Amino acid sequence: MKLLLLLTLVGLAQGLQTRVPLRKMKSLRQRLQEQGLLESYLKQHPYNLAAKYFPGIAMEPLENYMDDEYFGTISIGTPPQEFTVVFDTGSSNLWVPSVFCSSPACSNHNRFNPAESSTFLSTNDTLFIAYGTGSMTGVLGYDTVNVAGINVRNQIFGLAETEPGDFFYYTPFDGILGLAFPSIASSGATPVFDNMMIENLVDRHLFSVYLSRDSQGGSFVLFGAIDPYYTTRGITWIPLSAETYWQISMERVSINGAPVACASGCQAIVDTGTTLLAVPIRAFRILSSLLGASSSGEISCAGVNNLPTLIFHIHGKEFPVPPRAYVIRSNGYCTLGLQGMDVPTEEGELWILGDVFIREYYVIFDRANNMVGLSQL
Repeated sequence: MKLLLLLTLVGLAQGLQTRVPLRKMKSLRQRLQEQGLLESYLKQHPYNLAAKYFPGIAMEPLENYMDDEYFGTISIGTPPQEFTVVFDTGSSNLWVPSVFCSSPACSNHNRFNPAESSTFLSTNDTLFIAYGTGSMTGVLGYDTVNVAGINVRNQIFGLAETEPGDFFYYTPFDGILGLAFPSIASSGATPVFDNMMIENLVDRHLFSVYLSRDSQGGSFVLFGAIDPYYTTRGITWIPLSAETYWQISMERVSINGAPVACASGCQAIVDTGTTLLAVPIRAFRILSSLLGASSSGEISCAGVNNLPTLIFHIHGKEFPVPPRAYVIRSNGYCTLGLQGMDVPTEEGELWILGDVFIREYYVIFDRANNMVGLSQL
């Protein structure tokens, strides 16, 4: 059955800025658990979260969306064709399924039909993006992309022709809208937000993200502005260490004042497209042991309130993530919102600060100054 798109898109007429409301939907993990299919699914779909961050290839581990999901709606073409997308700061390409796709994964999702758009321009260029569970291939084209009332004309995007296996068949989103830097865009495609800046469609060269906790509503991506309602506790500005992903330097991670991981410093990527906190394997084992979790991250729900707060030390400031944030409850089970991952980098170990971290902060992605702003909620 085609998944119902339960999100409406509303634009704000406050200067050159636009707010895309996001809706948090029931996760694939919850749906599979309810049907008794989770264990067999995980065995059939092994994945490599680290694949996203190998240099030279645009990687997007979409399988990591199983616990919590935030989606927004855009349209492409004239007249507009609607698509639900993940607004992903960990990749740079926009792509959606197309009518040329014969994969089962495309059959129950919205597919773009270029023949029905009077503003579509075709190219002979191809697109390939590798995933932890396979890959997607397609062609590149140009058309008008509408994001909450802002029309980005002649935006290059991918029209998927193949999607791997049956994994995407279960995803409740159609495609991806990447918000990272042009330097990691596959096929040299200019990202949507870059075109917004080039065409002066936003007041400021930044966007900000608020992700609600639990089942609360109100999540959004705001292009071109900072909402002062979410910054009453001040903003800490952190310079980027690389203009690829939204990558920053982190000094350490501590518990009760004692360093427990990243003791010699490490790199961290602020990534709305990653659900969990992705940490080096060694750090994952240490944290799991200290927090009383199993090797797979399972933990007793009874003792969650007594767990310590994880403190992330970034740019001389402390950023706490309490146990209510890093423990995921689902159908009576509790698991750590952490996942082991090893990615070799020249700067040392790499951490991914995904939605588990982002939900605790209003995050500002500033392209004008190449900084990330964090404001505690």
